Amino acid sequence: QVQLVESGGGLVQAGGSLRLSCAASDRTFSNYHMGWFRQAPGKNREFVSAISASRLTILYDDSVKGRFTISRDNARKTVSLQMNNLKPEDTAVYYCAASSRFLSPRVENQYNYWGQGTQVTVSS
Repeated sequence: QVQLVESGGGLVQAGGSLRLSCAASDRTFSNYHMGWFRQAPGKNREFVSAISASRLTILYDDSVKGRFTISRDNARKTVSLQMNNLKPEDTAVYYCAASSRFLSPRVENQYNYWGQGTQVTVSS
């Protein structure tokens, strides 16, 4: 059982930056592929970014490409999402997730474990 805990959310003005972190409890963290998803009020949860266990493959949704950067530190068992040039439409609860497979990293049902989420609010 992998426990994931997100942190770093908050309120920021448009154009600002936030860095989200996700800490994992499992010592086999380096074997998991990690993803970030978000859910805005009244909307379905959507894919944001993913990084393979090896770091060789990184994916972004088009809406965040060029503004967000995903990274992972396997020694510290963390995955981070650096979010720059934030927009009001980035407002959502952000979730990190872990998967033992990397077949369809944009699809949430591929992920075995989820964090509780952290709120990001971007004011205009």
